[in-house]
Amino acid sequence: MMFQTWILPCLVVALSLLAAGHAMLRKRDPKSAMGWVALCLTLPIFGALIYILFGINRIETRARALDGIASNLSGSPLCESAAVVAIADLPAEFSELARVSEAVTGLPLAGGNRIEMLHNGEQAFPAMLEAIEGARHTLYLTTYIFETNTTGYAFVDALERAAGRGVEVRVIIDGFGEWYAWPRIGRVLAKRGIRVERFLEPKLIPPTFRFNLRNHRKILVADGWVGFTGGMNIGDRHLAEDIDNPGRAIDVHFRIEGPVVCQLERVFLHDWAFVSGERREPSAAGGQAAGEAVCRAAVDGPDEDIDKLVTILVGAVSAARHKVAIMNPYFLPPRTLIGALQAAALRGVEVTVVLPASNNLPFVHWASRNMLWELLERGVRVYYQPPPFAHSKLFVVDDHYTQIGSANLDPRSLRLNFELAVEVFDRPFSSLVAAHIESVRRQSREVTVEEVDNRRFFERLRDSLAWLFAPYM
Repeated sequence: MMFQTWILPCLVVALSLLAAGHAMLRKRDPKSAMGWVALCLTLPIFGALIYILFGINRIETRARALDGIASNLSGSPLCESAAVVAIADLPAEFSELARVSEAVTGLPLAGGNRIEMLHNGEQAFPAMLEAIEGARHTLYLTTYIFETNTTGYAFVDALERAAGRGVEVRVIIDGFGEWYAWPRIGRVLAKRGIRVERFLEPKLIPPTFRFNLRNHRKILVADGWVGFTGGMNIGDRHLAEDIDNPGRAIDVHFRIEGPVVCQLERVFLHDWAFVSGERREPSAAGGQAAGEAVCRAAVDGPDEDIDKLVTILVGAVSAARHKVAIMNPYFLPPRTLIGALQAAALRGVEVTVVLPASNNLPFVHWASRNMLWELLERGVRVYYQPPPFAHSKLFVVDDHYTQIGSANLDPRSLRLNFELAVEVFDRPFSSLVAAHIESVRRQSREVTVEEVDNRRFFERLRDSLAWLFAPYM
């Protein structure tokens, strides 16, 4: 009898120790590992169950099971062809940056691209709809938020017309982002006969509560030769020129032509294989030169071996000689990037960070305020852009290297989300993006060390509490 009374306590202890041991062995971030270990040991059964539901990364195993499609996006002759650019052929100022990202991504540099910057939905949505209407063979779309409003239904109608004329249309909707609008866009698309899949949809039966692992990428590719990416979702909120639009957000998106579009297409096909199990080859029509820009796609997510985007950003900041300009809506950079920005400013590089003064996620803004002093004290200049909320994600080094895409500079984007960035090695385009950031900076208010130090007690306490939860934002 006494033996039986010890069975349950022993099982509880064993489960807690196994969960804590798994966290200790598998988590790369020591703070994350320590948090999970403490939770598993201090809350027997409940801590272990929470870890099993939310803490274990099942994505990497599932992704790698797809015979290399999921993790390796390089190696397709359709994508590379004669557009591959060797690092040795680049101007000297590009080579250091290019070596870092090549080692991290494993993807080749693609030459012959043309990129157009599109401001707000007023410019981006008509261009995207035009590409959808012009598609003749394949049409691939993935986005985090796809609203069911006037803009959203314009895209639904265009996709339905494309499918009706025989275009192979494939759409990926994030399983959590879909709930930002009602009715849910997945149901609307399915009723119109459009092939749609949800990325890690939260379900009660069977229970799948993976709220943290989100597909935050924004990709539209038509026939393999024209693509769109950036940070813009699909919905009325991005119609920023309408001052009566509630919740309007300023943003930029990018239209791309050229061989790098095939890399974007392969990113989509990787995700499509993941959500549907269907393997598809890149479009044979891709790869045609359209301009002079040298580009490369870079993906990051919890199915990757290392923090790719962080490594590339740190390498780019370390290679900067004159200027680093950053525009981002959610700014909670990891320690490595903070250190790189501090070091750059200390060696005389002009480092500028432009953030929104009005944020749609106030707790992220509070947490960011709590760490700004680390940058300000080392000479990094920080500015608050006046309302409306600015959702743009831009990164420029020395007016010749630019990174565009979907990633925010916060733990969620850099550790938990599936993100896409495009590197652009091109002086004219980088100068254009840098000029845009500079024009916004001139209209913005500079943040000082004194302002941060003189916050009222309540504000300091609020900001500090928000900062404690920064790894989970």
